[in-house]
Amino acid sequence: MQQTVRQETFPVFVLKFGREETTLQSVDAICAYFRARIEAHPCAVFIAEFDHFAHTSALGEGRIGEGIRAAKNVVYCFGIALPEPEVLAVRPRSIGIAEIEDGFLVTFMEAPMPVANGIVEDWARGLCDLEPRQPSPEFRADTL
Repeated sequence: MQQTVRQETFPVFVLKFGREETTLQSVDAICAYFRARIEAHPCAVFIAEFDHFAHTSALGEGRIGEGIRAAKNVVYCFGIALPEPEVLAVRPRSIGIAEIEDGFLVTFMEAPMPVANGIVEDWARGLCDLEPRQPSPEFRADTL
C-alpha cells in the first residue's frame, strides 16, 4: 500500500451563530435546510444524514464534548468530474451541524473547487437571518 499526501492541512469553514440570529431552532431544521439547498442545485446530490451524536452516545467508550447537545452531518457531493481514482478518498463531502449551549455551529472542509466553497458558504450564511449576503457566482458543470 502506498501513502500519499494530497494537502498538508484541511482548512475548515466555521460559522457560529446564536438562536436569535435564525428562525431555524434545531439541528434537524438546519439539516432540512441544507438538504433542500443541495437537492435544488443542478450539480449537487444529497447522499445521507448522519447522526454523529447518537452514534457516539451509543458507543460504550464514546465521548461527546461538553456543551454539545446535538450533532449531525449532511453528506453530499458536487462531484462533476472524476479526474483520477484517488479523488474518491476525499469525496463525498459533508456539512457538520452542532447545537451548542449558546446556539449552533456549522462547519465544512474547504474543497479544492472555489466555486463550490462559495456556494456552501452562501448556504451557511443563509441560516443567519440578520447577516447580509452577497451571492456567489453560479456553479454549473459547463463552466468548469
